[in-house]
Amino acid sequence: MADRVSASITIGGTLPQSLLPDLTTLVQAEGLSTEWDGEPFTLSMFREGVPLELMAHEVAWGRFEHLETWCVEHGLPFTRWSGAYCGQWGAERVVFTGAGEVKSYAADEDDYILIGRCTVERLGSYEAILAHFAAGDFAVPPLRLMP
Repeated sequence: MADRVSASITIGGTLPQSLLPDLTTLVQAEGLSTEWDGEPFTLSMFREGVPLELMAHEVAWGRFEHLETWCVEHGLPFTRWSGAYCGQWGAERVVFTGAGEVKSYAADEDDYILIGRCTVERLGSYEAILAHFAAGDFAVPPLRLMP
């Protein structure tokens, strides 16, 4: 059985309208809602022009693997926060800017980026530390449909 925690994901970018049903199917398969303990997501809840914010409790390993992979394949930026599982892993924020690699940042239960001494030493300068925080605080753009 999978270890489960609360998690949320915010998705943005530009999506071909023809792929909206696929996105909806993936979101529904993950059991996501637009609010904590809310009704399951339906297409009628989609609002164009704002990032799509989704959440759920009891998420296996704190990841939305199929949805995240699909977003990467289609170049849709996202951030994901997942809570810690005592004795197994800490809370984290994952960032995908729409290109490049998916990056993970240590976070707390309130989704604040954290760094330890080893990260400070690796980054090496105050400017690099600020850049690290800025990258982790990536602002997901609005989700827009294109014909």
